[in-house]
Amino acid sequence: GAVYLAHDEGLDRRVALKVLPPGAASDPAAKDRFLLEARAAAAVNHDHVVTIYQVGEDRGVPFIAMEFLQGAPLDEYVARKGHLTVPQ
Repeated sequence: GAVYLAHDEGLDRRVALKVLPPGAASDPAAKDRFLLEARAAAAVNHDHVVTIYQVGEDRGVPFIAMEFLQGAPLDEYVARKGHLTVPQ
């Protein structure tokens, strides 16, 4: 999926919005994996796992609304710093 910065108008806060690309959204197996990912993340309460706020579908596109964390994408961080150690 792709992750976007979005605004939750109801609660007036920034959220990370993960959506399935349109091609994958029409694939039932991809939709099932996406929803399984959301359920798995929602079942975990840990400082290092984002909080899931909502899971749904809009115009046939599944989405996960989750806690927004400020920072750099992992691929950019690794490109700058090199490979991560286990503690990192």
